[in-house]
Amino acid sequence: MSDFDEIDSLLDAVGPQAQLPPCQVRRELRERAQLSKAQVARALGVSPSTLSGWESGRDPAGEARAKYAYLLDGLNAKLATEETPTETENTAELAEQPMASGAAAAAVTSTSSPEVGQDEDEVELLAVPEPCVLCGRPAEQRVAGFAQHLDLSDCQATPVGTPKPELAALSARPHESRTARPPRPAGGKGTAPRGRAFQEPSGPGDLIHEAVRAALAEHQGDVEAASAALLKRAIPDAMRLLDETRKGARYDVIAHPWIPDILKKPTSKGADQIWEARPKWTRPELPPGKHDVTALDINGAYLSALKTHLPLGQLEHSSGFAHDRRRAGVHLITPPAWEHDAVLPNPIGQRDEPGPLWVTEPTLRLLLRLSGPKHGLCEPPEIHESYTSGATENLLEKFRIALKDARDTAIADGDELTLEYVKAMYSKFVSTMGESNYNRELYRPDWMHIIRSQAFANLWMKALKAHDAGLTVVRAMGTDELHIIGDWRRVFPEGRSVTEVKVKDTYTAGTGTEAGTGQEQ
Repeated sequence: MSDFDEIDSLLDAVGPQAQLPPCQVRRELRERAQLSKAQVARALGVSPSTLSGWESGRDPAGEARAKYAYLLDGLNAKLATEETPTETENTAELAEQPMASGAAAAAVTSTSSPEVGQDEDEVELLAVPEPCVLCGRPAEQRVAGFAQHLDLSDCQATPVGTPKPELAALSARPHESRTARPPRPAGGKGTAPRGRAFQEPSGPGDLIHEAVRAALAEHQGDVEAASAALLKRAIPDAMRLLDETRKGARYDVIAHPWIPDILKKPTSKGADQIWEARPKWTRPELPPGKHDVTALDINGAYLSALKTHLPLGQLEHSSGFAHDRRRAGVHLITPPAWEHDAVLPNPIGQRDEPGPLWVTEPTLRLLLRLSGPKHGLCEPPEIHESYTSGATENLLEKFRIALKDARDTAIADGDELTLEYVKAMYSKFVSTMGESNYNRELYRPDWMHIIRSQAFANLWMKALKAHDAGLTVVRAMGTDELHIIGDWRRVFPEGRSVTEVKVKDTYTAGTGTEAGTGQEQ
């Protein structure tokens, strides 16, 4: 194709964009046609999570928009020939309704009649109302372990006095794709526990091994070339794995939700207002004498941090309230004074300026834990305001387990190719879910900050564990570096799994030496 042909192609693409119906009509047409998200997404060449965004308020552009509009027009025409006049009128009325937020759409779903295979006793009546996972107002029912309203008129996703979001962070769909599942056993080991975010395993780890085999085959067994190809596509492959592990989930991930200004970068090279509490601490003074120091490497720090409390619904503003452990998000706090810097790092990291700052859920929970009666290391932080939603610790659990199992298998088999591929998948997944041009399918800066802060909090707790066991903590850096004096093997198991640590370096420090150089002076 010549340069002029490419320009002509661009000019042909310029024109009026195809018209799309309101988002809830898009979803209605797909569901009435009994098409799954995976089917439609595959036909359109996108991921199911991207399709979820289109059905919740985000609009596609360019060729994807034209293809999506063509599909919806075709579904509408085909279904219209099969409808009674009454059904056609109802569809027309639905099309005239304004676009609902993700939370409102979720409430509509909740009030619909039960689908085939739905367990009626999954709706639990509460003796004492609990905050709705969508809007935060008192709800008298709990669905699949989460309190929520079953009537749209009761679920007010945008409380008076707070900014109206464009989208909900997650749409509650407690019975997503239940008709497509085989019936669950009446009892025994095969019965899925109620209230869990994920149900039957579907073997998502096979995607990882299939990708590795395909890359090796494509490059005729050239490991170096296969590795380069796998690392290049680690982000889309991670998104595909996420979609696979979300099968059977009770909540849809919305890829581009409404985000408060504190989570937005003021400039392209600037930073938002969230403080992640990254450790960067070196003990100011060592005990007298020379000491053998071991630098420990914490395995799979970001992989372990995927297990953290992530917000389910839209982030809602609140002020003047104590911390609610059933919710998660970001918080403006005045941190407590820290008087143990001689032996342990400050849990919020090193700050140049005092005063209030925005921290994530893991940092707040760490401070609250350290201020409790078990540790008593500081005063509780003062919470000024928050952006939070109902939360679960298991949102990415099947995704994490699939990656962990693939990592463990690769280590056992000495498969460094798969090991590096898995590492790239989870590390790039975390690093690109914020404002990144490398992952257009997911924009969740709140999750990015929370996951990274969880990794920092995990390292800090390992430092505390070493200190409480009588070891001397010399240094704590980033997510995975802990320097220790003493018999660390009686505290931490050695190995390559995510529950173990490995030796990164050893050096001598103390009188007549310079700590951290890796050799005696």
